[in-house]
Amino acid sequence: MYQLFTDTDTDITPELAKKYGYKLISMPYIKGGKEVYPYEDFEVFDSKAFYDDLRKGELPSTCALSPVKYAEYFEPTLKEGKDILYVHFSEAMSGTFDAMRLAWSELSEKYPERKLYTVDTKAITICSYNIVCEIGDLALKGATVEEILAWAQREVDKFAVYFYADDLKFFGRSGRVSHFSATMGNIIGIHPIMNMNSEGKMDAIAKVRGKRASIKAIFQYIEDLQEDIKSHRVIIGNADALELALEMEKELKRRYGEDLQTEIVSVNPTAGSHCGPDTVGVCFHAKHR
Repeated sequence: MYQLFTDTDTDITPELAKKYGYKLISMPYIKGGKEVYPYEDFEVFDSKAFYDDLRKGELPSTCALSPVKYAEYFEPTLKEGKDILYVHFSEAMSGTFDAMRLAWSELSEKYPERKLYTVDTKAITICSYNIVCEIGDLALKGATVEEILAWAQREVDKFAVYFYADDLKFFGRSGRVSHFSATMGNIIGIHPIMNMNSEGKMDAIAKVRGKRASIKAIFQYIEDLQEDIKSHRVIIGNADALELALEMEKELKRRYGEDLQTEIVSVNPTAGSHCGPDTVGVCFHAKHR
């Protein structure tokens, strides 16, 4: 038997985790000098309040979990005699997985008969969300660990995400774009179109002037890369930009049919600390990333 795990950087809420049978690991952020654990320190993410604080000048930061914290999440499952299948956000984006391995090295000595399996979604927020939901569907249908790992080997790189941020100072602070580029981009209205590549890293792949032109560019990437789009979820992510996300959903359904499986998701606060408010993006099944 195995137990599914995922983390809050994948945008999964406790309700969805329960639906699919995941145990949820909370990825912290620091806001107002206080370390905050999503869905442990609060029950519901108030995205409006969070992103309004960022608009007013708050600049949260993020931090990795400790080995002790990972052990606290994992050990109860091991005591139940279950293996662990952890579907997580991109390992290339965080040092937190070094802490996970340290925790597991100690736990595996204590529970030598148990195994830890991992699926690296090579993504964060809505792209990870899409993959976590697909794996959840497989698990509900009774898929084995081996079947899920084989699916992930084939499919993870076929979930593409393209997005842009409205205020580049957040990406500038996190190093995703240079400070100079972030400052100048805000002054002249230039937005980088970002994606998650097959290495699990964030790339700025184009520069577009203006919000509407940025959205148009995202739709062009979808048109060029989509593969069997109607057989999979299309996830629209937003950092308190619901009106724009609804417009994008409407356009997606106009292009691909009203029966397109769309879902609008709020970007989690840990990832939102880096992208900032008014970020929007789309994740879809693609020929490649």
